[in-house]
Amino acid sequence: MFSRDEKKQDDMRHEFQAKMPEAADKISFYIGDVRDLASVKNAMHGVDYIFHAAALKQVPSCEFFPIEAVKTNVLGTENVLTAAIDEGVEAVICLSTDKAAYPVNAMGTSKAMMEKVIVAKSRTTKKTKICCTRYGNVMCSRGSVIPLWIDQIRNGNPITVTEPAMTRFIMSLEEAVDLVLFAFEHGEAGDILVQKAPACTIQTQAEAVCALFGGNKEDIKVIGIRHGEKMYETLLTNEECAHAVDLGNFYRVPCDKRGLNYDKFFTQGNTERAKLSEFNSNNTKLLTVEETKAKIASLAYIQEELAKEKMK
Repeated sequence: MFSRDEKKQDDMRHEFQAKMPEAADKISFYIGDVRDLASVKNAMHGVDYIFHAAALKQVPSCEFFPIEAVKTNVLGTENVLTAAIDEGVEAVICLSTDKAAYPVNAMGTSKAMMEKVIVAKSRTTKKTKICCTRYGNVMCSRGSVIPLWIDQIRNGNPITVTEPAMTRFIMSLEEAVDLVLFAFEHGEAGDILVQKAPACTIQTQAEAVCALFGGNKEDIKVIGIRHGEKMYETLLTNEECAHAVDLGNFYRVPCDKRGLNYDKFFTQGNTERAKLSEFNSNNTKLLTVEETKAKIASLAYIQEELAKEKMK
């Protein structure tokens, strides 16, 4: 476990010691920063596989501090991949975001550049498999909106939404992990892997939380779109659809293996194109309030919060 957050590392250490003592001794903790190549290399010795999730991911904060997003999301990823290749790591799975597709904000732009670094680095090594996952919003993850809404309901305040018609992909942490494991097991060098996910409007999501926690949907308050936010999210662009592969529950965007010598390409040509279209949160399956409620209610975090309600 490599990060610069000693508090979260200490919390994790104690949690594993208390809940899974048989696994606690198998975990090593390293304090470091992906921005510092030397500290990354220090944690690489003897490592077989890396799951790279370090990121600045809050859209508004990245709008105000874009260079910080570049340092962590772009240069940090370059450092992780450089160290992994140097140490002969077998595979690196990097985590990206739907905001990297057609980016309109600093966070998405930095993640789009991160993906370019991943694909470019994958061409430089045959020993280390480097690929990338791209997914939407993970419900109840750090900084997500559902825990905020629960607190607002409990404090007797109206739920605040940015724009009711805005659509977002929704997935559980377990589904996000499934995508990462699928990429680990089936991904090829330079791949971007995307999971097919449902979506809903922000209004639908807010009403579902109200139904679960006793809020009043009539009290939902619209506060307007924040810095850099999109009305809908894209997981697969039209350009990527030209060569994407449909794998059932997933899409695979393979690395373009052509070199910089385009003379050969122009003379030989390539007219093949996959028959896919842009995959976004407006044209995927849109969940109803009841469907969204059921999906939210299945989360372990929500079940724990609902149990607290019953104990009052």
